[in-house]
Amino acid sequence: MAGLFFDTNVLLYAARTKLEGVDALKRPVALDLIGGHDFSVSGQVLAEFYHNAVKDGPYRLPIEEAEEWLDRIAIQPCVAVDARLVGAGAALARRYQISYWDGAILAAAHHADADLLYTEDLNDGQRYGDVTVINPFKNLPH
Repeated sequence: MAGLFFDTNVLLYAARTKLEGVDALKRPVALDLIGGHDFSVSGQVLAEFYHNAVKDGPYRLPIEEAEEWLDRIAIQPCVAVDARLVGAGAALARRYQISYWDGAILAAAHHADADLLYTEDLNDGQRYGDVTVINPFKNLPH
């Protein structure tokens, strides 16, 4: 089985219960992914998850619920954000003309030996070195 790495958005769709429209259709896809597969994350993903889960807005999670999800996600292998990872993320951002944050996610996926990165933030099917991006929501209506 290929190594899987999940970006923040997949985890947020799984955790949020009050989604509307097409976002509501993403939740069962995300729940199926995180419930049925071993996967890796990074310190960046954990931090982004918590920040976005509890920030004000219609989909805000109660702090206790966000912390429970954080604990659930953190049992997966987690790539630490250190100086080497930051440098690798910056190099990937420059090479592929993407944001630093997307470059850092790719660097973490590579460090985790993941073949597949599940995210909706990069081009579905595109290979970035030895990591291929999969948008698990690509077949849902827009």
